[in-house]
Amino acid sequence: MGATLARGDWPAEFLASLLEILGPHGVRGREAIAALDPGMHRANLDATLMARPASAAQAARVLALCARAGVGVVPQGGRTGLAGGAQSGPDELIVSLDRMDRIEQLDPLSRTATVEAGVTLARLEAAAAPHGLSAGIDLGARDSATVGGMVATNAGGIEAFRHGTMRSRVLGLEAALATGEVLSEMSRIRKDNAGLALRQLFIGSEGTLGLITRVVLDLVPEAGARRTALALFADLDAAIAVMRSIERAPGATLAAAELMSGNHLALTARALGIAPLAGLAPCAYGVLFAVGGHDEAHASALIESTLADALGSERVIDVVLPKNASEERDLWRVREDWAVDRAYPGGVWYDVSVPIDRLAPYLAGVESRLARHDAALALFIVGHLADGNVHFTINAARPITDRYAEIAALVYEGLKEIGGSFSAEHGIGLEKRASLESWAGAARIDLMRAVKAVFDPAGIMNRGKMLAR
Repeated sequence: MGATLARGDWPAEFLASLLEILGPHGVRGREAIAALDPGMHRANLDATLMARPASAAQAARVLALCARAGVGVVPQGGRTGLAGGAQSGPDELIVSLDRMDRIEQLDPLSRTATVEAGVTLARLEAAAAPHGLSAGIDLGARDSATVGGMVATNAGGIEAFRHGTMRSRVLGLEAALATGEVLSEMSRIRKDNAGLALRQLFIGSEGTLGLITRVVLDLVPEAGARRTALALFADLDAAIAVMRSIERAPGATLAAAELMSGNHLALTARALGIAPLAGLAPCAYGVLFAVGGHDEAHASALIESTLADALGSERVIDVVLPKNASEERDLWRVREDWAVDRAYPGGVWYDVSVPIDRLAPYLAGVESRLARHDAALALFIVGHLADGNVHFTINAARPITDRYAEIAALVYEGLKEIGGSFSAEHGIGLEKRASLESWAGAARIDLMRAVKAVFDPAGIMNRGKMLAR
C-alpha cells in the first residue's frame, strides 16, 4: 500500500491518473463538490475530490489506483443515509455513481429490471408502472435514494413486511473491487445454486467491500388501486389488532401500516399547516393504513368497512378518510416530513426492530426509562408497524447529539433479549459502530474483518464505517 496522502493534498501524478481513467467530466474538485446537496449529513461532502465513473471497468480502475496510493474511498449514491455511512474527509476520494444511471432492461415477462447503481427508486418505479410492476420496496427518500445505495444499506421501508428488504429484491449484482477486478453475478433467475452467492455479502456492506455498479432486481405485481386512511388509537395493541383484521378481510391487501406517535402527528400537522389534522383529538398513536383492492371503489369499500368496525372499540379514537387525492397526500406528508427535527434541532435518532408481540411493552419501557432518566427528553416515534421497525427521534430544548451513547443504552435495554435488533434498516455507518461492536461480540466482528480483508486487502473502502479501522 502506498503512503497515505496528507490532508487535502492531491499530488499531480494521482490527479493525472484519475483524469486519464475518467476524462474531465468524470472528476469534480472542491468548488464543484461544494455546489452539491450534501443530503442527510453536511460531512458527506467534506472531501475535496470526487470521481464519477461511467462503467464498472472505470470504477475498478479508480479503486485500483486508490489502493496503490493508499487513498480512502467513500462510495456515494443519493446521500440519503441516516447513519453517517456516506460521510467523507478531505483526504478521501468520493466515488459517485451519478453517471451510472441507466435502466438497461425492464422485462415484464421475467419480471426483472437490470439497472445501473445510480438509478433512483422513483425512476425505476416510473419505468415499471406501465407494465403493472413495482420494485416491491418504497421509502420516503424515493426521489433521491439510488438502487446501489439501497442495496449497500439493505434498505427496508414501507413495503418490507410484504416483499422483504433489498436483500430479498436482488437477483444479481455487479461490483467493482479494490483489487481492480469486477465481480459479476448478474443472474436474472430466482434459482441459482452455482457456488457461494458472493453478491449477498455486498448487500448491507455499506460500501466497505467494494462498489456496487449494477443490479438485477426482482419486480412484483402492483397491488392495484389503493386507498389510505388514518386511524387514531389509545394504545398500540389496538392498532395491531386493527392491522390484523385488515389482513384477514376477504379481498383486501394491506399495502402499508405506518406508525406515528400522537405527538409526532400533532406537531407535524401544525408545522405543515394542515388544519384538519392539527385539530384531531389527542391520541397515543396514529396509523396510516393503505389497503389495495381490485379498483378504487373496492379499495374504498374495504378500508371503510374495516375501520368502521374498529370504531366500535373505545380504544379506537377516530378515523380520518381522505375525500380526495390532495387530502391523501397530506396524510403521507405528515408521516414522512421532518418537522420534529426542525422544531428541535440537534436531536438523536435510533432505528430498531422488535418482534410485534413484544412491541407494546418495549415501547412503554423505553418511554418510562427516558422519563426517569431525564424528564426534559421528548420522544417522537414513527415506523413500520407491520414488521415491528420503529424509529425514535429524541429531542430536548437544546441540542443533545453529544448524548447519543448515553441515550442509546436506555433505548437498547432488553432489546437483544426479546429477539430485536438495534439496527433495522438504516445501517451502521459511523453512528452505530460502537453499538455493533458490543452487540455482535468479538467472534462475529473478527469474521467481518476477515471478509473485508479478502475483498479490500488495502483497506481503502469506506474506512471506519461499520468497523473501526
